[in-house]
Amino acid sequence: MTELILVVCGNYMDEKKQFEISNRLYVLVGILLAAIVFFMAMRIIADFSALPENFPREITVTAEGKVFTAPDIATVKIGVKSEGKEISAAVSDNNKKLKEALESIRGLGIEEKDIKTAKYDLYPRYDYKEGERIFKGYELNQEIIVKIRDFEKIGSVIGASAEKGANLIGDLAFAVDDPEGAKEEAIKKAIEKAKAKAEFIAQESGFELVKVINFFEESSEFPEFIGRGGEKAIAGEAPIIQPGESEIAVRIGLTYRIR
Repeated sequence: MTELILVVCGNYMDEKKQFEISNRLYVLVGILLAAIVFFMAMRIIADFSALPENFPREITVTAEGKVFTAPDIATVKIGVKSEGKEISAAVSDNNKKLKEALESIRGLGIEEKDIKTAKYDLYPRYDYKEGERIFKGYELNQEIIVKIRDFEKIGSVIGASAEKGANLIGDLAFAVDDPEGAKEEAIKKAIEKAKAKAEFIAQESGFELVKVINFFEESSEFPEFIGRGGEKAIAGEAPIIQPGESEIAVRIGLTYRIR
């Protein structure tokens, strides 16, 4: 009986000893993991504390500047559409009418440098009947762009062209021939607005503007389209033209280093 008690006690002591060793191992592993987590947390905090020096902060502000200026040029498309059973017939009719229109335009004092070809399209025409394609002849569309510097001649150019057979007249537009001066003024306005916006944001947010480190620009000119003619142009009747103003808009962006 005594031997049995000794054996049981011995087994109990061995199991207790193994349990204590296992607990110690778990504790050591837990301490090691806690140390690793603590180290990583300290590293993150240290990196975050050094962020202003290693990772400079920035803000970008944008603003738009607009300038309205009186246009000094007008452009208009003038063309002739001709049809014929043969290519030669369509080309002959088209060239004759456009040549006469050009002579009238030059006679009004428009220089050669202000006249350029914009379109020349010659293609066959077909009709379709009961699924069958039927040849109808040829069509030629020829257009030129005329730049007019004297606005008093606009009506005369359009009227004379229509009188000579031009039946495609349109895309009349006004613009500034050399918009750089107006564009510079628009940029200046945009920069002033962007600076004021950045200063306001800094004041309200509690940081300081250090310096401008980047700049970008998007500019566009929006000429005012006055009207279209087309086949409704009346030969010999000069239209009344009002040039209005052209808008030149510039959007700029400023990127600031802040602290």
